Amino acid sequence: MTHHLCKKLLRLKLKRTFIWRVAVLRRSAGSLWDQVLACWIGKPIRYRQILESGGPTATVRHRFPSGEMGGDGFASGELVNGAGVGDRSKDGSDLVALKISLLGDDHIGKTSFLAKYTGKEKKQEDFPVEELKQMDKTLSVRGATISYSIWEVGGDAFSADDGGSTAAIRVACKDCVAMLFMFDLTSRCTLNSVISWYQQARKYNQTAIPVMVGSKFDDFIELPIDLQWTISSQARAYAKAINATLFFSSASYNINVNKIFKFVTAKLFNLPWNLERNLKIGEPIIDF
Repeated sequence: MTHHLCKKLLRLKLKRTFIWRVAVLRRSAGSLWDQVLACWIGKPIRYRQILESGGPTATVRHRFPSGEMGGDGFASGELVNGAGVGDRSKDGSDLVALKISLLGDDHIGKTSFLAKYTGKEKKQEDFPVEELKQMDKTLSVRGATISYSIWEVGGDAFSADDGGSTAAIRVACKDCVAMLFMFDLTSRCTLNSVISWYQQARKYNQTAIPVMVGSKFDDFIELPIDLQWTISSQARAYAKAINATLFFSSASYNINVNKIFKFVTAKLFNLPWNLERNLKIGEPIIDF
């Protein structure tokens, strides 16, 4: 069983490396083309609108200064109320609408994690039980307005045992720019499911940035230290296999929640960041 899993992980890693190299070549070609167009039309092409969000959901806006990023990612800025994700800047030219998917088994804290980030914190029972949930958040970075449309896939949408229904996964992953694969740090079976979620998601999107998120860190640190080490080692191995950055988080204590999305933003827009790697057992791990 272990040998079979190792072979499976190796194949995933080789495939992901090939896809990543192709994506880099495409981005390089796209960047060159943008420069040619910029010279032709006389002004730079700064952002590309990827996906319009259709929902009128109220959001929260963070404004980040143009300085260097702080120890937790972007330098923290003033938190102000934002309008709906359909709002644009004065001329509408600097709005960038991006889609992110959040995948993982049931009862691992996906909705709480997402509610913490978007500022819509409610009791778990207040949210409807659906295969797909969508929450939105708008933030301003260096004069540009970024609208994140975040799609959460319910755990029942896919089962590693019977194949399940993948319609929700297809909808959530199509055209998304980042995929967050979440698991419960206190439940190894949810960690084992990450590979299956990854395989299904990659059927519909080959280029989105992969991120692995271990939830419920506040419960995880109550486990015996040797079990913490075992789970951490396995999570790091899986993250390496799918070429993903790994974060341990807690929605209850707001550990690494904002940092994860700041990391994604920095990757998407090639912003400078100094996120520090942390591999200490007993602390919220960040591995890349």
